[in-house]
Amino acid sequence: MSIDRIIMAFAGTMILLSLLLAQLFSSWWLLLTAFVGVNLLQAAFTGLCPLAMALKRYGAKSGAAF
Repeated sequence: MSIDRIIMAFAGTMILLSLLLAQLFSSWWLLLTAFVGVNLLQAAFTGLCPLAMALKRYGAKSGAAF
C-alpha cells in the first residue's frame, strides 16, 4: 500500500474512532476529529505530513501526493 492510501485509511480510522468515543464517553473526543481535519487541510496546502514523513522513513512506498 502506498503512503497516500495509508494516510487516508489512518485518518478515516481516527475520525470514526473519535466519533465513537464522543458518542460513548464525552464530546471532548471531537477535538481529535478537529485535529485530524486540520492536519489533513494543512498537509494539502504545505505538503508536510508528520505521518507521511514517518512512513517514508520506515520504508513505505511513495504515492502521488507524498
